[in-house]
Amino acid sequence: MSSNTDVSLSSYDEDQGPKLIQKAKEAPFVPIGMAGFAAIVVYGLNKLKSRGNTKMSVHLIHMRVAAQGFVVGTMTLGMGYSMYKEFWVKPKP
Repeated sequence: MSSNTDVSLSSYDEDQGPKLIQKAKEAPFVPIGMAGFAAIVVYGLNKLKSRGNTKMSVHLIHMRVAAQGFVVGTMTLGMGYSMYKEFWVKPKP
């Protein structure tokens, strides 16, 4: 029984940068949703200091709803864009 220990690890050596850029070109609204989510989280953390007499739990719930709403809205726009490209845009000959 011969075992081949020469395993090719070329697929593991790929950089994640080019892969992320390729995925961003395929679905451009995904990085927009991720950036918006991160921006809302940073805004919420900065606003946490000056929230006044609002309870912490209420503030966190509002920030979570805003972040999720942004991501869902971006996903909806992305789906609409991909449907537009697929069904209504005629390919050029």
